[in-house]
Amino acid sequence: MNPRRKKRLLLVAALVIGVGAALSLMLVALNQNIDLFYTPSEVVEGKGKQQIKPTVGQRMRIGGMVVEGSVQRDPETLQVSFQLVDTGPEVTVLYTGILPDLFREGQGVVAQGVLTSPTEMTASEVLAKHDEEYMPPELAEAMKGIRHENPNTRTDYMKKDEQAQPDTSEQDGKSGYDR
Repeated sequence: MNPRRKKRLLLVAALVIGVGAALSLMLVALNQNIDLFYTPSEVVEGKGKQQIKPTVGQRMRIGGMVVEGSVQRDPETLQVSFQLVDTGPEVTVLYTGILPDLFREGQGVVAQGVLTSPTEMTASEVLAKHDEEYMPPELAEAMKGIRHENPNTRTDYMKKDEQAQPDTSEQDGKSGYDR
């Protein structure tokens, strides 16, 4: 083999080895930062067709509803424990810190942390699901004293003069809504 080809071959081999090493380092780093999402049933019973259970020490996210009456607070510290449930078994979540304002029993939450036993997790972060009637604090302050009615539950949402008018949407082929 002439020296020119030998030099090219070594350059290509070094390039392939370098790219392979960089890809393997990236995959290892990404694998360490993956937080898989589980429901409480999947944590206890397993996930998927193979019923794969998470291992103790694995980083994960658990999402479910906070069980009524399960929230226990330590009066001396910021330690809080509560039970999460979906449709099956419960999982205990231990958290040290200030819980979100929207956290309450019967509310949906997602806890991120490390599994410490098959049915217990130590959370580093707790996210509370907000309801669809969220209102920014500034707007809530401005609307103090005004009674809020959910438009989805009101039946008398049309004015009386609108109820008296005949429906002409079938006559002209339009639905009556602006598009």
